[in-house]
Amino acid sequence: MVNASVLHVEVNPELPASLGRLRELAGNLWYSWDRPTRSLFSRLHPALWNAVGHSPRAMLKRVDESRLDAAAEDSMYLNSLYRVLSAYDLYHQDDRRHGAAAQLGSEDVIAYFCAEFGFHASLPIYSGGLGILAGDHCKAASDANLPFVAIGLLYRQGYFSQQLDKDGIQHANYNNSDFEDLPVDPVLDATGAPLVVSVLLAERQVRVKVWLARAGRIRLFLLDTDLPENSDHDRAIAHRLYGGDRSTRIEQEMVLGIAGARALAALGIKPAVWHINEGHAAFLVLERMRALIKAGLDFETALEAVAGNTVFTTHTPVPAGHDHFDLTMMAHYFTPYMSEMGVDMHRLVDLGATAGQNDFNMTALAVRGSRFQNGVSRIHGDVSAEILQQFWPEVPVKENPVSYVTNGVHVPTFLAPQWYEVFDRYLGFGWQQRIYDKETWAKIDEIPDHFFWSIRQDLKVQLMHLVRHRVTVQCRRNQVSDSHIERMLRLADPTNPRALVIGFARRFATYKRGTLLFSDLKRLHELVSNPERPVLFIFSGKAHPADLPGQEFIREIYRISQLPEFLGHVLLVEGYDLRLARRLVSGSDVWLNNPIYPLEASGTSGMKAAMNGVLNLSVLDGWWGEGYEPGNGWAVVPSPESMDPEKRDREESETLYELIQDQVVPTFFRANAQGYSPDWVKMAKSSIRTLLPTFSSARMVDEYVSKFYLSGIKQGRRLSDDQFRGAKQLAEWKTKVRQAWGGVGLRLLAAPQRRIGFGDAVTVSVAASLNGLQPEDVKLELILSRGLGETVATSTAYALSPTGTNEGGEQLYELSLAPELCGKLEMRVRIYPQHELLSHPMETGLMKWL
Repeated sequence: MVNASVLHVEVNPELPASLGRLRELAGNLWYSWDRPTRSLFSRLHPALWNAVGHSPRAMLKRVDESRLDAAAEDSMYLNSLYRVLSAYDLYHQDDRRHGAAAQLGSEDVIAYFCAEFGFHASLPIYSGGLGILAGDHCKAASDANLPFVAIGLLYRQGYFSQQLDKDGIQHANYNNSDFEDLPVDPVLDATGAPLVVSVLLAERQVRVKVWLARAGRIRLFLLDTDLPENSDHDRAIAHRLYGGDRSTRIEQEMVLGIAGARALAALGIKPAVWHINEGHAAFLVLERMRALIKAGLDFETALEAVAGNTVFTTHTPVPAGHDHFDLTMMAHYFTPYMSEMGVDMHRLVDLGATAGQNDFNMTALAVRGSRFQNGVSRIHGDVSAEILQQFWPEVPVKENPVSYVTNGVHVPTFLAPQWYEVFDRYLGFGWQQRIYDKETWAKIDEIPDHFFWSIRQDLKVQLMHLVRHRVTVQCRRNQVSDSHIERMLRLADPTNPRALVIGFARRFATYKRGTLLFSDLKRLHELVSNPERPVLFIFSGKAHPADLPGQEFIREIYRISQLPEFLGHVLLVEGYDLRLARRLVSGSDVWLNNPIYPLEASGTSGMKAAMNGVLNLSVLDGWWGEGYEPGNGWAVVPSPESMDPEKRDREESETLYELIQDQVVPTFFRANAQGYSPDWVKMAKSSIRTLLPTFSSARMVDEYVSKFYLSGIKQGRRLSDDQFRGAKQLAEWKTKVRQAWGGVGLRLLAAPQRRIGFGDAVTVSVAASLNGLQPEDVKLELILSRGLGETVATSTAYALSPTGTNEGGEQLYELSLAPELCGKLEMRVRIYPQHELLSHPMETGLMKWL
């Protein structure tokens, strides 16, 4: 080979005038959920489309001019383009708002901060579930026409791509993104120059460039530190998603929270409510407080003003999901900020303190800096209330402010296109605007069974084509023989898709128990060894490069997949990405999920599977605890949390084997003369009918608006109006209450009669030592219950009324009550602070019982 320097030049084609708006389509992530738009680009050059990773912008920079010219002369192509442009324009011109969103004004801007966003493979700034959820949140916000902006980081390398070697060992590969190939553009300031903001990191100013990605009607602002004026170290801050050491992590989160808030200020965007999606962005609380203190507020008033219109969503009960930094590091980075805010480091440390830990917890900062907190499923809401109980230490867990909004998925993104024409025909045109309407989905049963089954088989065939391609590439790179590849893929046969396909694809975190299915290999072999009832398990997913146990799960699955008794029955597919995910959740027959209860916060892959007629086989955790009902899938009832982990895994794996052996396999293969199982089709239809309308991101975002955004906007204005008079009043009141609370107490004056007749009243009299507080500062309640293990939240509360004071200065309270219940009843009396400006009755976390 000649030893010569290689010079590179990129020749970009010119778009013919008739195709000019392809450039506009390539610059809006609307294409990420509109398949006809993506098909316009793929039709130009299918092979190139795959080579550029399905990136429309990269496609338009590289496709031959001759192909563009041919498309410009192709009437069929132009007709497709005009149809797409018509839909695109109608979408963007429709300014209507529906549901709770109709109560929002154009000035009620929602700012949504997250460390990752998963829209499409062409914008690789996501790693997994959190990012996909954030992307779906943005897409649904666009569909609902919310006044909504999102803020994230523009990673040069993003998350890693995965390769597995011949031993099943994961190798992480990182690739630099060319920002010109991404659907992003620099934001320009008033002078026409790129908008740049600064953030102070350990006494050095770091410059941060602001980029804009459009996603339908909403804007996503992305922050980039890879600028020539920054040092090499600082240029690499936003290099990799979840990469680097603790210093890199805190610097990324300072850029996200602090520079993100400054970018919005520089753009003149004044959010009415701020949404912190996971604790990575919680430093925005400090930046907002700093700006208010600089404008003249004191620290406590600024905290109340900021928290009043801040929403915090926590996504994981697993400790590794909550960032924390040692106090030396915090002092290194934040001493200048504290000086500017007029307080010492101890006050900052208090905002991030947690019981028993000597570090700074980002979740603690997010909780203290917000007044609206939620988990992401009903079960996770309860778990989060328990985990966060220390922030409201005297309040019963069931009554603390932590609520929940169960996650949802974006139907247009994850519903396979094969269903659209079917649903148009049987559900009626406009079904996408009636997703909530259960009567619409009841019509799913009108789809003929054989027609429904043919769609399901078509989706399975597509999955098998992709799996065969991925596995073949993987094996040939590892020098596996063609004959061995064929043995591995004998059940992944697109020409004969008769095998029952059970999919398992997600991040290989240990709590997700990716190897639970292999607890008893002899039992598993019995399940797959019947040639008349072939079963194929397909696994895919990544483990974080630092998660060695997760990587060991991958290696173990690969090892088992190569054992003679499982060869061809277990496949491990490398490079899990959005494209493979869409094929798996639409083409599998069963979606398997077996996390350790209650560590699965929500889980959304099962929702995507369910809407495509795939049946879930899952532990009753996360969303499945709400979604399961007999006939729409199968449920593994979790063992008690107190059970020994080995025994728990053994019992739950045994339940899995029993369900697969006794119900899943027999139902699937109970075929009629037409070659399909009517019982299986009935369950698959039930999966779509019962789950799709409930677990959509449209419902999720509507709940965020009604439960949190509208409340946050109202509370923010109550506290900020009239030069923040409400925030000042509330901060002063809380200080007074905290100082007095240690001396507050209750004393029973008159106990009620032990036995009364129905309809008779009992009187309870109590004396309260208020230690300088006024009666209007507190509320006394009698809690009435049957005493049969009822929680306070399910009991009935009755307020006691003040009747005066006694000679000792105690405030007297009394309640006359005729119980509406019969039997032995229990009554408890409690006191807690109350104020009209509180966001939640139990916001202070203070309460005392008689």
